[in-house]
Amino acid sequence: MDQLQAIRGFARVVEAGNFTRAADSLEMPNATLSKLVQDLEAHLGVRLLQRTTRRVTVTPEGRDYYDKAMRLLRDLEDIDSSFNLAHGKPRGHLRIDVGGSTASAVLIPALPDFVARFPDIRLDLGVSDRSVDLIGDNVDCVVRGGPLNNSSLVARHLGQATMVTCATPGYLKAFGVPAYPEELKNGHRLVSYVSAQNGRAVPFRFEHKGEKSEIKIEQRMGVNESNAHLAAALAGLGIIQTFRYAAGPALAEGSLVEILQKWRPAPYPFHVVYPQNRHVTHRLRVFIDWLVESFPARVGA
Repeated sequence: MDQLQAIRGFARVVEAGNFTRAADSLEMPNATLSKLVQDLEAHLGVRLLQRTTRRVTVTPEGRDYYDKAMRLLRDLEDIDSSFNLAHGKPRGHLRIDVGGSTASAVLIPALPDFVARFPDIRLDLGVSDRSVDLIGDNVDCVVRGGPLNNSSLVARHLGQATMVTCATPGYLKAFGVPAYPEELKNGHRLVSYVSAQNGRAVPFRFEHKGEKSEIKIEQRMGVNESNAHLAAALAGLGIIQTFRYAAGPALAEGSLVEILQKWRPAPYPFHVVYPQNRHVTHRLRVFIDWLVESFPARVGA
């Protein structure tokens, strides 16, 4: 038995909550992972996990072993990181998750600089507007916008995005240009962004001279992915409210027109977030530092 591999495999099962997700994240067959954990249990002479057809439960002995094993794995990471620092650049595998329009308009265009600086770091980029389970999905960090509501996560501020309300020239010719937000209720077609977290349409928000307001009317259409949301506006389906960095090229070439500029909502904060109890490897640290350096100007463009 490769005990170190078995320990890592067992730890991933505990974090992921089942063998299938753990095996996928480790890129190994489910049967191989199951055999590793069985061999580890036989070596220790204790049951670490209770398995049923529906779920995997950690035994008290398994929880104790996991806590001690994680200290060992963190120490090994520290040793590896110290040698990387002493003998070369950071290396290894980073799993990052980011929203659709943020990936395509902000992060991916900037990544050549990071890759040039740190060629030995392998990046796996998950692109989705849904929330991920950082522990269960084995994600090192996520880049997300909006308020922070999870105290178990560590967050670093990455800047603020400008929100714009816009539509195509063809739509505005057909339906008119609203002079103030309340006019959106008078026959206009709104394409709402639907939260991938709760399935609810995000209201159109406005702010003028310190006064905030929301427009809540039945939307013509709802879209739960940010790139597709922008595409709906470009197709002339209605008015959207989105990030200026996403709509910027279309606004510059005139295929979208910003409206209600005096009522732009407050800037939208962005953060890089990672688990509080996870060891911050050297490769994750340099990636976060790079984000803090390069992201604000791009997201605020």
